[in-house]
Amino acid sequence: MENNQPIGIFDSGIGGTSIWQEIHQLLPNEKTIYLADSINAPYGQKSKQEIIDLSCKNTEFLLNRDCKLIVVACNTATTNAIQELRAKYTIPFIGIEPAIKPAATNSKTQTIGILATKGTLNSELFHKATEMYQDTKIVEQVGHGLVQLIEGGQINSTEMEQLLHSYLQPMIEANIDYLVLGCSHYPYLIPQIKKILPAHIQIIDSGQAVARQTQKVLEEKVGFSSLKLPDPIFYSNTDPKVLSAILMDNFRIEKIDF
Repeated sequence: MENNQPIGIFDSGIGGTSIWQEIHQLLPNEKTIYLADSINAPYGQKSKQEIIDLSCKNTEFLLNRDCKLIVVACNTATTNAIQELRAKYTIPFIGIEPAIKPAATNSKTQTIGILATKGTLNSELFHKATEMYQDTKIVEQVGHGLVQLIEGGQINSTEMEQLLHSYLQPMIEANIDYLVLGCSHYPYLIPQIKKILPAHIQIIDSGQAVARQTQKVLEEKVGFSSLKLPDPIFYSNTDPKVLSAILMDNFRIEKIDF
């Protein structure tokens, strides 16, 4: 089944590009349109209704650009809004949730850590996921300030290092052996996190799983593109310099009032 329409991807900012990279690597012939709603970042501090409204707005933007499926490359938007999106629109949606299952299943200490936004950790979907692993101690930590620093191009700042130390040290002391990154922004912090964590603690994010699910939905429901290495398009409603620096390539980035 052939379908040359683009894949739409949105996030509360630049963090979802970590998901985009996994999708682009696995499916290089698919045209992608990425929407960075950075002006409203972070979603994790907003109410459930605000997150739903923003997610619908982002969806309409991508639907107007003829997307064939939409990847919600934001943990907070997925856990708070994806049920409403699927009920409202007929297009397939792929969400991103903290990778609790592989961490809990493989943990030897039966203790795992989850670094995520307040919106994700407080969501009903997240609580349902954690209830399945009653035998595993889950150490939750809200990453206050991390998204703002990433969006501000301050990944390697002293403030970032201090925040990560304060968030990760209690997890280390609790004897975690897996750290789940519950925000699509956080994979960009892996080099700093590895400097803090002992070598035996493994870091898990959801990027590859989302890319594989995207491939599966294309195969079963939507259809693959026959294009050859089409250029992706990125939209941002703030200064695109940070997005450009994260991508580290000469991709097309358009500044929009959105």
